[in-house]
Amino acid sequence: MQVDQTNDKDPASPAAEHLLFVYGTLKRNEPNYFLVTDPSKGKAVFEGVFRTVAKYPLVIASRYNIPYLLHCEGVGKHVVGEVYRVDDAMLAFMDEFEGNGTYYQRRRVAVLGARELTPWAYFLIDFREHLLRLPYLEDYSSKGEHGLEYVTSEDTSNPEQIYD
Repeated sequence: MQVDQTNDKDPASPAAEHLLFVYGTLKRNEPNYFLVTDPSKGKAVFEGVFRTVAKYPLVIASRYNIPYLLHCEGVGKHVVGEVYRVDDAMLAFMDEFEGNGTYYQRRRVAVLGARELTPWAYFLIDFREHLLRLPYLEDYSSKGEHGLEYVTSEDTSNPEQIYD
């Protein structure tokens, strides 16, 4: 299997393009997918469904039921997500949305689908050890059997929906 090494710059395009792997609320049919499709944020083109080559722990935590991809390679499951080809504007927006550098860290991850790629993904790097004791997910869905539906900040007034 040959790895796509043209991840970041497409010479045929006047603007740089980047590959981005999303595994949580930014996927199709999930609560924040509208951000990926908002042209005012930049351009994002769906490339397909992929799975991480290495295992990682994907957990749901916080009072907002946020899916976190923990940077702990070799632990967890092969995580299913979607790859998008995004422009500079969308990547900059995603960096801000994900708190890149302060909350999450954008790192490369090897994924496999129709071909092998190494897109960017947002990992939680500095995490509390108790997160490793939570159930690991393979394929996140906000309305999954786990019963931990994603809570947007404006929805946090309902304490029955908040998970600590």
